[in-house]
Amino acid sequence: MRQLLVAGNWKLNGSLELVFALLSGISDRLSEVGNTEVAVCPPFIYLEHARRQLQGLEIALGAQDCSDQQQGAYTGEVSAAMIRELGCKYIIVGHSERRHLYSESDATVAMKFERVRESDLIPILCVGETLEERESGHTEMVISRQLDAVLKRSGVGGFRHAVIAYEPVWAIGTGKTATPVQAQQVHAFIRGRLEAQDKEIAAHLRILYGGSVKPDNARELLQENDIDGGLIGGAALKAEDFVAIAAAGDA
Repeated sequence: MRQLLVAGNWKLNGSLELVFALLSGISDRLSEVGNTEVAVCPPFIYLEHARRQLQGLEIALGAQDCSDQQQGAYTGEVSAAMIRELGCKYIIVGHSERRHLYSESDATVAMKFERVRESDLIPILCVGETLEERESGHTEMVISRQLDAVLKRSGVGGFRHAVIAYEPVWAIGTGKTATPVQAQQVHAFIRGRLEAQDKEIAAHLRILYGGSVKPDNARELLQENDIDGGLIGGAALKAEDFVAIAAAGDA
């Protein structure tokens, strides 16, 4: 039985006041969540503040990105090893906003995935298609390409301690959500791709859905066989909504 994971991606949002208030609100409601694992991913600059506030609480800490380099003359970059020192468990890699707004290639994402694993952290690998790609019938082709880049570099064994998040780009921040059937189909495809190489790894791999998940659609999504949680954007900035989504997995 795969434990559900609900991770909040705060993106470029926050302040010291918001960090305190949001984490306080989440921790105050944590008893509502049940067996679902909860994680939060604030901006880099607030990770240490979050770490201090989360001490002793069953809330995992994650980062939104990392460098594809370990160290050196890379001004402005933050390595996975640095992030590990702040007590993080997860690092998101390959989010669609990194791929499309900052032109990160599949090869770059695969390198970041490897750097996270080398630092004994757990990568949350994001994959997903644009609206144009979906309407052209290329969803599986795009996701296969994104997965293959990581498989080529890290092998299927790289997914033994990893998480995948399927995030249809057309459903991020748009208010649109893939139907549970649409999401399940893609999640099953992803699991099947890895199952062809290693059934045990595929069976234990957690695949999250990310794309305008809200309290009113979370339960239906999380009831699907291959949806093991959510990577939450906008709703993660409201403690009540975020906890309601996490609690939906046990409903």
